[in-house]
This record gives sequence, C-alpha cells and structure tokens, in this order.
Amino acid sequence: MTKNKPGVEIPKSVGASERIKKILDRFLNTSPAICAERAVLITEAYKETEGQPMPVRRAKALEKILSNMSIFIQDDEVIVGNQCSMPRSAPIFPEFSCKWVEAELDRLEKRTADVFLISEDVKTKLRDAFSYWDGKTVNEIASNLMPPESLEAHNEVVYTVGNYFYNGVGHISANYEKVLTKGLNSIIAQAEERLAEIDFSDSSQLNKMHFLKSVIISNKAVIAFAERFAVLAEKMATASEDSERKAELMEIARICRKVPAEPAETFQEALQSFWFIHLVIQIESNGHSISPMRFDQYMNPFLKMDNITVEKAQELLDMLWIKFSELNKVRDEDSTMAFAGYPMFMNLIVGGQKRDGSDATNAMSYLILQASANTKLYAPSLSIRIHEGTPDPLYHKAAELSRMGLGYPAYYNDRVIVPALLARGLEREDARDYGIIGCVEPQVGGKTEGWHDAAFYNMAKIIELSLNDGVDQRTGKQLGPKTGNIDSFKSFDDVMEAYKTQTAYFVKLMAAADNAVDMSHAKHCPLPFLSSLVDDCISEGLSLQEGGAHYNFTGPQGVGVANAGDSLSAIKKLVFEDKAITLEQLHDALAKNFEGMEDLRQMLINRAPKYGNDDDFADEIAREAALAYCNEVNKYTNPRGGKFQPGLYPASANVPLGSVVMATPDGRKAWTPLADGVSPISGYDSCGPTASVLSVAKLDHEIASNGTLLNQKFHPSALEGEKGLDNLKAVTETYFQNGGFHVQYNVISRDTLLDAQANPEKYKGLVVRVAGYSAFYTALDKSLQDDILARTEQTF
Repeated sequence: MTKNKPGVEIPKSVGASERIKKILDRFLNTSPAICAERAVLITEAYKETEGQPMPVRRAKALEKILSNMSIFIQDDEVIVGNQCSMPRSAPIFPEFSCKWVEAELDRLEKRTADVFLISEDVKTKLRDAFSYWDGKTVNEIASNLMPPESLEAHNEVVYTVGNYFYNGVGHISANYEKVLTKGLNSIIAQAEERLAEIDFSDSSQLNKMHFLKSVIISNKAVIAFAERFAVLAEKMATASEDSERKAELMEIARICRKVPAEPAETFQEALQSFWFIHLVIQIESNGHSISPMRFDQYMNPFLKMDNITVEKAQELLDMLWIKFSELNKVRDEDSTMAFAGYPMFMNLIVGGQKRDGSDATNAMSYLILQASANTKLYAPSLSIRIHEGTPDPLYHKAAELSRMGLGYPAYYNDRVIVPALLARGLEREDARDYGIIGCVEPQVGGKTEGWHDAAFYNMAKIIELSLNDGVDQRTGKQLGPKTGNIDSFKSFDDVMEAYKTQTAYFVKLMAAADNAVDMSHAKHCPLPFLSSLVDDCISEGLSLQEGGAHYNFTGPQGVGVANAGDSLSAIKKLVFEDKAITLEQLHDALAKNFEGMEDLRQMLINRAPKYGNDDDFADEIAREAALAYCNEVNKYTNPRGGKFQPGLYPASANVPLGSVVMATPDGRKAWTPLADGVSPISGYDSCGPTASVLSVAKLDHEIASNGTLLNQKFHPSALEGEKGLDNLKAVTETYFQNGGFHVQYNVISRDTLLDAQANPEKYKGLVVRVAGYSAFYTALDKSLQDDILARTEQTF
C-alpha cells in the first residue's frame, strides 16, 4: 500500500458540531409512523388517467404526488426535502402490493421488529384507497404470470422471489453526476430532441413517444417540487426573527430555485441537488437499495471549487447523513423478520480506482468516513474499495471506523470484482468504475439495471429435498423431482447427483418466477423519472423495466453455503469414508430432529471436517455445492435482454429461510437459522480468523458476480491500539489476496449485546452489522438479535 497519494491533502478530522448533535437527538426521539398521503394521491391520479398510456400515467402520478404532498423544513436544517408528512414516516405504494398492508394495519404498532405508529384516520384513508387496487397490483399480475410450479416453490420457501414481487424496482444507482453537472433541464432537452426524431407513422415508435413524454413530465415535476421548497423557505425567512437563520433560509430558497434544474456550482448546491434526486427516486417507487455509490468521485469537484471550510463542509455532509436515515419503508411481517432495523440499503462507497486504473482516493473520501463516525447511524450503508494502490491513511481511517463497532465500512476487493465484471461483459473503464448496490452487489452506476436481490435460494432446503426424494418434510408435498430414497444412494457421488438435479430443477423455476415479475413491472409500473437518469433509456426510448439500460442483469442469491457444504461433508466423511453411521441412521436422526440421538448429532458436529477452518476436505465440498447453484443460474436470460448472474448472500434471510428446513446433516436442528452469507456456521470456525477467511476465499467468488458476503465478529479487545488496527487490515488483506470478494466486521462484545436485549431503553442508538447492512440492534426481532449473538467471536 502506498503511504500517501501525491496531490491529495487529507482534511483534518472534524467531530460532530453542536447543531448536528441537536438534530441527531431529534431524530433518535422521533418514532417511525405510517403516512397515507402518497397512497391517496396516486390512487386519485390513476383514477384521473384511466385509459392513458402507462408511462404517462406513471409520470402524471408522480407529478400529482410532488405537487400535493406535505413539505416542511425542520429547525436547523440546511439540506431540505422530505419523503412523507413527518420525518421517519413510511409511505405506502399500493400499485405494487397492498393486500398485505390491509391485513396487517392493526398489527403495525404491535410488531416485535420495525414498529410503526399508525392512526385510525390513516387506516381509514388507506382502506379507502386500497379498494381501487384489487387485482391491479404488480404482485397479483406477476403471480398470475408465473408457472404454478414456480409459485408453489416460492410459497414453500425453496426460494423466495425477491423484493420486486411486492415492491418497486430498486437496487440501482442513478447518474447523479449528470444532474450535478448539467441539471434536469438538460435531460428534458435531451428527451425533447429524441421525441422530435420519432416517426409517429411507425407503430413500433409509439411506445417510445409515450415514454419520452413521461420523462419530460416527470422531470418538470421534480423541478416544480424544488420550487415549492424555495417558496416555503422564503415564507419561513420572512417570519423568522433570527437573523442568522433568516439568511440561511434565503440561501436555501436561492439554491432550491436553481437546483436540480440547473448545474450546481457550490458544495451546498451539489448536496441539495443530489438530495432532491435521491429523494424523488424513493417517492416514485419503494424499491430499496437506491444507492449513491461513488459519492466521493462526483462530489469532490464541488468541494474543490468551493471556498468552504472543512468545518462547514463536514457539517453539511453530516446533515445529509441524517437525511438518509429519515427515509423509511414498511415491509410485511414475514419480510421484516429478514430485513429488520428499518434498512434502506443505500450503499455509498469510497476509494478504489478511477476509470483509468489510478487510485481514486480524494478529500471527500475522508470526509465521508468522518460523517459516518460523527452521526453513528445505520444509513447510508458505507463501503470502501481496496486495491494495490489504496493509501495507508484511508485504510487506517476505515479500520478506525470499523473499530467503533458500527458495522461499517464494508470492504471490497477490486482484484476480484473488476475481473468478475469484465467476465460479465462490462467495458474495462466501466468495470473499474463500479460501486456497490444494496448489500454487496457490484455494478457501474448510471448505466445498469441489475435486478440484484432477485430471489433468495434456500440451499439447505435443497439438501433436505435431495435426501427425501424431492418431498418437503414440513408439508409432505412432492415439490422436487424424484431423485431417489435414502436407501438408493450407494456412493457419495449419488448424493451429489441428487443435489445437483434438485438444484437444476428449482433454479429453472426460480428464473421463470423472476422473469414473470420482471415482465409485470415493465408493462404495469415503468419508472420514467428513474429511467431518465440511467444511460441509454432516453436514446433507446425505453424505460429501465423494458430494457433501456446500457447493462441488464438479474441477480438471485444462494443462501446457506456452509450448511450445504458441511452437510455434504458429513455424509461423505462419516457415512461413505469412515462408515461411522449409515444413511438410514442419519435419515432417522434428521426426521426426529435428533431427539434421543444427541450422540449422533455431536458426531456430525465434531468428527466431520468443517468449512471455515482452512480444511480442504470441507472447503472443496462447500465450493462444489455453491458452484452447482452458480452454474445453473448462469444458464438463464431475462426479458430485458440481459443475463442472470448468481450471488451468495442472504441479507438476513438466513433466519426465516432456516425456519422452514428440517434438521440437516451438519448437526443443525430443525427450523433454526442457516449460516449467514458465505460465513462458516456460527461456532464451527474454531481455528481463528485467518483460517476462517482462507476457507471462504476458496469459493469461486468471481463466478458469484452478483456478490458474496462474509461477516466476521471481533471482541473490542482484539482491535485495541495500533496493533489491533494492523491485525484487522492483515485479516482483510489475507482474504483479499487469496481471492475473497467482500468482508464486514462487527466489533462488539457479547455482554453488550445481551445487556441491550435486556435493557433496550439504554441502547436506543446502538448500531450493529446485521448482514449487508447495519441497523439499530434494539429494532431487530429477537431471532435476528440471537443470530448476531451466536456468531463466532474472533480474537487474535
């Protein structure tokens, strides 16, 4: 690693100002609630535009929402713009799905995780709006498009179709730089120019005409939305008796009248322009993981050109960080079990390489790390790219932030990810320009519709089906193909063949399910504003959902790599090599959930090699199990003209996915969580952190180009002093030099977590790493809290 990058002045570290502390206190004492405004307004808009082309209906709906929703500017705010009628409130998006919302309205305040306040008046307004949407939602239409077998496998949790089944399209990064440097008026002009080229006599061009009109309508609506804040700021300035605040409000008014319509010229203008764009994307659709990505790259020029102090720049950035956390989303109860903690997965990354391959570190990289240290919130999700030229000061500051115990930054390996993206057809400069979407998914911003998080595929359930002739032991249904009863397997190769056959069958069903959802979004819920901010949608005259983006992918992920690997390892070692048990004895033990057979369970745990200890026997089997999934995913294409690409990460779906799987040969009991990400099973990696990462590095991370996720947990004492920071960097480098893709660290003691469970009121601001995101620990369901508690606590 180079000691310092020539020409980059490292800004001094500036802690949170008193103003930031005041705003943070207000945020932490604001309870999340449900807001009915968006649901009511979009329902009215759809009624008013019946019979019009769908892209135009969507644009006019956004226009109606932005023109009529409540807006406000809070005390001490300088970066303005709200998603709902109250901070931290969650809007409702009935066009995607609403039956679950209606069914759960009376339980939202009584949940065990992600509790939302909701008034009776809001419930009444929502129920009235929902009556319009019966049979019209994306979820219902997609369900009807799916083959029955695909829907059944989803319902039985062999896989769960990803967020787009119930929500809007997310997992994307817009071309923020284009807006900052050119403004929305330039995008409107581009769409008008392209519209003028349309030959209306060509029937194939008519849809393009309607899309381009929708781009113009939606972009003009966003400019008008910013103007509403300018008017409000002026009104507030007139009423203010504080001369300093009056001046601030007048400056806010000036800026909102200028951006995002026109290019930004100052740091504050750039931040405000960015925020309006980021905010409206969230209002247009409730797809989460709308990610700023390479924020340091497109924001640093505005920092450099502005005559602004480090203190002022840091305070403005800290304010933006709090605005990120004000965004919110409500999920159904089942999904909340997998994604608790009010996450929005807005991934922001620093460092890495420029498009020409040189180091990209700049002053903003350091200010960004400091903003996360100052605010100590769960948003935005923060990441860092590591390559051979990463400066030591940046690496060191990132390690210091990791030691704070917030669960970020997550670390990404350019040496694996850039080649993985090249293998997927990205141009070299684009591959070097990647950022991270959501949890761990790489893509190039402003050019890609990646459909990451397209499904969670239950690899442990495949083990169960493989050992039971395709029959689901929870329901007794014949879900998979008949691949043989347990007594028909004469060798380990027979077991692996059954596993691969079941895998091929269910991956095919999963691809069909994903494509049905994809097609439903394209026809019924295109997103004209978001599409206008992604290359090549305007030039092609197609929305993102129709394949307008430069790059198109679908990325489902496998969950339970360690469970599948350790289960197969136990069978190979104890049944076929050592002959310590028979397949019939194993099958009987699994069926009884090891009741009265604890000795056999301990044999499975202690005598079979385990993934996570740098043991080639176990590691190679885990690799083969993962590759079986990845190779099948690679076979399929999507309706947008793109390819499927596999990932190996669960977010935190390992908990609910485990709840439908019987006992497995790795010694895991029925209905308990699966291993998290590509991490070893909790407690099974007994040889220390270096052995653990060496095992995980043996997976083929490059083929899993939709992302892999490794969690590591350290006791705070392990990272004390400079030696502790050096140890953290050494583990990261060992993993990366051996082919690892990504790693993230929880640095917190078990005692602290236990105390937070017992006394949540004392730990209102405790942030931990859940999976590909951080969250308030006390907002998590106890099952997720317990899963974090159970992770192996590493020491050096």
